[in-house]
Amino acid sequence: MTLAERHIVGMRTHATSYQDATRRITDWARQARGRYVCIANVHMVMEAHDDPKFSRVVNHADLVTPDGMPLVWALRGLGVRDASRVYGPTLTLHVCEAAAREGLPIALYGGTPESLETFTTFLQRRFPGIEIAARIAPPFRPLTPEEDEAYTRELAESGARILFVGIGCPKQEKWMAEHVSRIPAVMLGVGAAFDFHSGRVRQAPSVLQKVGLEWAFRLLMEPRRLWKRYAKHNPRFVALMAMQVLGLRTTHNRENSA
Repeated sequence: MTLAERHIVGMRTHATSYQDATRRITDWARQARGRYVCIANVHMVMEAHDDPKFSRVVNHADLVTPDGMPLVWALRGLGVRDASRVYGPTLTLHVCEAAAREGLPIALYGGTPESLETFTTFLQRRFPGIEIAARIAPPFRPLTPEEDEAYTRELAESGARILFVGIGCPKQEKWMAEHVSRIPAVMLGVGAAFDFHSGRVRQAPSVLQKVGLEWAFRLLMEPRRLWKRYAKHNPRFVALMAMQVLGLRTTHNRENSA
């Protein structure tokens, strides 16, 4: 089934759903070949807008889901009336449930040893029988070629068919694109999902998520880390998206000018 898609400020985004995305991911996982899924919010859109190379990474993904409500509203404004949110932490649970049911081994890459331990315990309690074939907490610095090769080999040889990558945007999307031909699994860039589900980071209340104010809650929780990102990206996104919906700018994809 072909998905409706639109270029939001130049970045391709699919009008998928939890059910559709989960089905696609598990179908691909059974094929045991590398694919990757980007879970997009305003931050990702603007990173792609500012960096043609990163735009190419996202636009070459097998699936790009609208993680944030602003992207859902953008899809609707561009004619996809039934667009709905596919939020990364929630999609993670849908995919893990399907993986446990269908016997598809998963792997975890990112976080800290402690957060992965807590997240593993959470998954095993919630989805009895889930097989976690590998879990790796890489250091918070650039890897040496030898480290990268060792981690890649461990993941490829683990038998995992679905790999959750939680090392933050844009790092995780670039990592998936670089490793898609080396790891026979469907990779999902899930950002802070490990920390959300392990209880290390609080999620925004659902009422704030529904009205597109999750960013404000996260800013309140982590002001020093996030204020520059939101100040830089959010106003520009609103302006560029309004111009696109009103037909005042084209959806020219900057990757083509790289």
